[in-house]
Amino acid sequence: MPSVDPIRVLFTIPNFITAGSGRAMLNIVERLDRRRLAPGVCVSRKGGELDRVVEELGLPFIEAEFTVPARPYLSLAWRAWRAARRLRRGGFQIWHSFHYSSDYTEAIIARMAGARAWVFTKKNMSWGERAWRLRTQFATRIAAQNTDMLREFFGRPAWARKTRLVPRGVVTERFHPEAVPELNLRCRLGIPVDDVVVACVAQLLPVKGHATLLEAVATSADLHVLLAGAPLDAEYARELDALTRRLRLERRVHFLGQVSNVPALLSEVDVFVLPTWARWRMEGCPVALLEAMACGKACVATDIPGSRDLVETGVSGLLVPPEDVEAMKGALAALVADAGLRQQLGMEARRRVLERFTIEAEVAAHEALYGEIVTWSRGREGMGRE
Repeated sequence: MPSVDPIRVLFTIPNFITAGSGRAMLNIVERLDRRRLAPGVCVSRKGGELDRVVEELGLPFIEAEFTVPARPYLSLAWRAWRAARRLRRGGFQIWHSFHYSSDYTEAIIARMAGARAWVFTKKNMSWGERAWRLRTQFATRIAAQNTDMLREFFGRPAWARKTRLVPRGVVTERFHPEAVPELNLRCRLGIPVDDVVVACVAQLLPVKGHATLLEAVATSADLHVLLAGAPLDAEYARELDALTRRLRLERRVHFLGQVSNVPALLSEVDVFVLPTWARWRMEGCPVALLEAMACGKACVATDIPGSRDLVETGVSGLLVPPEDVEAMKGALAALVADAGLRQQLGMEARRRVLERFTIEAEVAAHEALYGEIVTWSRGREGMGRE
C-alpha cells in the first residue's frame, strides 16, 4: 500500500504561563496518533511550566506572534504577511487555535503561512462582537465545548455545518476515587474527622463566584471549605478574605493557593462546588468540575452553560441557580446530612465521566475533526502526498 505522510497540525495558544487551558490542550496533543498526525506547538511567549512537557515530547516548539492587531486595516495584510514568514517554514497544513479571544487575524496569518485549514476551539461564552463572527466565518471547522454554544452562536446553517461538539475530557487514570491523600490536609488544617469538607478548585477571579459559596456555608458549623486557586485578581482575593472575616469563617475557610496535586486534594473532600456566576458567561466546559466527578465526588454547580451539560441534576450531581445563596445553602445542607446521597451522586458522576467525558473520547473527536478536514481539503486542493 502507498504510504501517506502524517498531516502536520500546529496548535496555538498564547502561552503556558497564564493560559489555564494549556494542560488540556497538551492532553490532546500528546495522545494523537503520530502515524496520521504530526503536531507542533506555537506560543507567543515561552516561560511556562508546561514548556518542558512540549520539549520532552520532541515536538516542534515555536515562539512567535501568531496574531496581529486588526487595526489599522490598511496595513493588516502586510503585518499578517510578516508574521506568517517565520511560521511558513514549519509546513503546517492544519492550524488549531486554542486562543480564548475573538481575534480573527490568526486565520489570515495561517493561510499566508501555507495552512490549508484553520480551526478554533470555542472555550468560553463570550459573544456579540463583530470579531467573533469574522473568526467564525474564516474558520474551516469549529470545536464548540457545550451545547449552548451550538444553539446561541453557531445556529446559522453555514456555521452549523462546520461546528462540532467537542467537550473536554478527563485523564481518568489520574483522576479516580482511589487517589492517595498525600497532602494530609485534614490533619495539617486541624479539621475534625467527622466534619464535612467542601472544596472549590478555581482561580480566584470574580467570575468563579466564591462569595456565593462562603455566604452559603456561614451557618453550617461543622462544614469546612478548601479554596484551591491562585489569586489572579488581587483585589478580589482581598475581598474574599474580608468576607471570610466578616462572616467569622476564619477557622473553617482555608485558602490553599495553587494546588498542583488536585487528585490528592479531592481525595480528602466530601463535596465539590463550582459556584460560577452567570453574569460573565465565561465557562465553556469546566474541567475542574469534570475532574471532581471523575474522582467520584458529589458535586454542586451553578446551572450555567457548560456545567449543565456535565451534571444531570439529582442523578450525577446537583445544579442550583447562579448567585442564589439560599439554593446553594439548601443543596449543601442536603449533602451534609446524607452520606448515602453523597456516595450515590459521586458514583453516578464517575460513571457519567467514563461514558462521555474521557480524554480518549476527546482525542478521538479531534482526530475525527482533522480527518474531515483532510477529506475536504483533498477534494479541493490536495493535502498530503500518497
